[in-house]
Amino acid sequence: MTTRPRTPRTLRTRLHTLRTHLHTLRTYLRRTRTRRLRRVLAGLLVLFLTACAALVVAYRMTGIPDPHPETVSQSTVFVDAEGDYLGRRGPVDRQDIPLNQVPRHVQDAVIAAENRSFRTDSGVAPTAILRAAIATVTGGERQGGSTITQQYVKNALLTPEQSLSRKAREALIAVKLDRTRSKDDILEGYLNTVYFGRGAAGVESAARNYFGVGAKDLTVSQGAALAAIVNLPSYYERAGADAKVTGTLERRWVWVLDAMAASGAISDRERTAARFPAFRFYPPGDTDGGRQYLIDAASAEAADRLGITEDQLARGGYKVHTTFDLGLQDDTAELVRDRTPADTKGVRLHTAVVATVPGDGAVRVLYGGADYAHQPFNDAVDGAVEAGTATEPFTYAGIRLGEPLTGLPKEAAPTPMRLNSAYATVAAGGTYAKPYTVTKITRGGRTVHTARPETRTAMGEKETAVVTELMHGSLGPDAPDAPGTAVKPVATGVGAAFLPVTSHAAGAGSGPGARTVWQSVYSPRLALTVALFAERGGKPARVAGLTGEYPPAEHAALQAGEVWRLAGSPGTEGPAAEARVGAESEAEAGAKDGGEAGTGSKGTGEGSGDGSGSGSGSGSGENTSSGEGTSEADVTRTDPPVGGQGGGVVPWEGAR
Repeated sequence: MTTRPRTPRTLRTRLHTLRTHLHTLRTYLRRTRTRRLRRVLAGLLVLFLTACAALVVAYRMTGIPDPHPETVSQSTVFVDAEGDYLGRRGPVDRQDIPLNQVPRHVQDAVIAAENRSFRTDSGVAPTAILRAAIATVTGGERQGGSTITQQYVKNALLTPEQSLSRKAREALIAVKLDRTRSKDDILEGYLNTVYFGRGAAGVESAARNYFGVGAKDLTVSQGAALAAIVNLPSYYERAGADAKVTGTLERRWVWVLDAMAASGAISDRERTAARFPAFRFYPPGDTDGGRQYLIDAASAEAADRLGITEDQLARGGYKVHTTFDLGLQDDTAELVRDRTPADTKGVRLHTAVVATVPGDGAVRVLYGGADYAHQPFNDAVDGAVEAGTATEPFTYAGIRLGEPLTGLPKEAAPTPMRLNSAYATVAAGGTYAKPYTVTKITRGGRTVHTARPETRTAMGEKETAVVTELMHGSLGPDAPDAPGTAVKPVATGVGAAFLPVTSHAAGAGSGPGARTVWQSVYSPRLALTVALFAERGGKPARVAGLTGEYPPAEHAALQAGEVWRLAGSPGTEGPAAEARVGAESEAEAGAKDGGEAGTGSKGTGEGSGDGSGSGSGSGSGENTSSGEGTSEADVTRTDPPVGGQGGGVVPWEGAR
């Protein structure tokens, strides 16, 4: 049986069947792939929606934390009468200032250096992260990936740990902060907390540490330099002292200025005129040790005025405006250093200088010692001037007026501050003014305390006239009365201590056994006292032989005269007819007087003609003191009565 050949129709049928199967397979595969794709897409969508929901929940649950205590802790700054920086107290070198005290060009410089999209971004900026990555890869100028808002959150609100969760929380808080606070508030917080190196946190402290000015006085060049430093503060803080660091910073400074010019923050003319600024030397030398005495006094007074502790004051971010004339203070310190001989056989010479404004009480100079680190004890405030001749003019006035000084015990030991206040009272016509060192206290730009002079009448015109007459009369009948003429020096051979006779007077003297020597000069504009103390092993010692070229009284007079000139010879434009009187230490007076009679420390002796034209009537008689030294703690400080009540006319009550 023969097989029949397949017909073309049968072949076509099979081909059709094959195509049908292939189509079915493709359809199946297509449907399967679509289902899988849909499943994948659905899964991704679920993940996305879950992530969004989680993000929303996390955002809602994330609160803006309070700043860390160490972040908000500030130092308290002290300034002199002209507003110049005096010093600070506190655990950190930081002080908040409002944004309106930061020049706009400083704000723009920081924005140009750290986050150019700050004014428009939402707290985080993916483009900034991308730009920073590209700059890092291509070797361009290093830029931060975090926005200013994120940096503020990191610096002030979060811990410095490096973790993904902390970074995510940082971003959430930054977004929330951006939505709830103004850009100015965020920028203010950032500028007050960002670290600039040299121990300075915040732009105010940085401006002072790098350029010696407040933030409000920063120039365009200085502001750009600080903005450039933020990137690597621990490295750039040596600018000015390290040539390599300075050169690197200058290149970054140029980059910041170019960015400012490109954004329109500064004009092309300002960009061209900008010059790289000079920096204060770093690390700074310990040149302000003497100023710590001023800060001690002002700190104690400010805390008392505010009713807080000194520790609370130091951490409170206050700005304490003081009465001190820093230029005169520094000149006085330099003068004393130059004039003070080295220690002699274990005996050390101390000098205290006080200057106040009569009738007001403002303390202009308060020199309490040469080295605060080794002697925090303030000789000007706490050092005791043994009575001796310190009160002679008041004693004589009491005798002249028939009011014996029954309230002034022999052991009374006024401090240089109190002694100066007594003569300031005479200079003010009998008005006692309590010495003060603080004029105003501010915090965050707001005044929280303003000082008012505390005055009262302590002496009458009769008493002050008698005291001044006694001083003038002690110069003898040849004392000149014409304004502008020179009187005899307070001690022989001290030409530099000459002062014109106008509206000033002076007194000088020493305590029993010449353990203290003092010189006071006053006019209606200024009262000045210089006191010398000798100390051996923590106990008082004799001053004689410690003052080098001049005897102690002349040494004190010389310093008083030179400080008086440094102060501009206050009172030279006033009326004439007041003079000055000086006294030597009792030991020296005895040697010169050749045995003239006297009554020792009360100074009522007859020997005022010592040949120097400076006698205050302190005789050479026997010293009523035992001559033995007593420590500061052994001195009984009993203040004499005031205003002539009960026989007293010494107006130093309450003067500290």
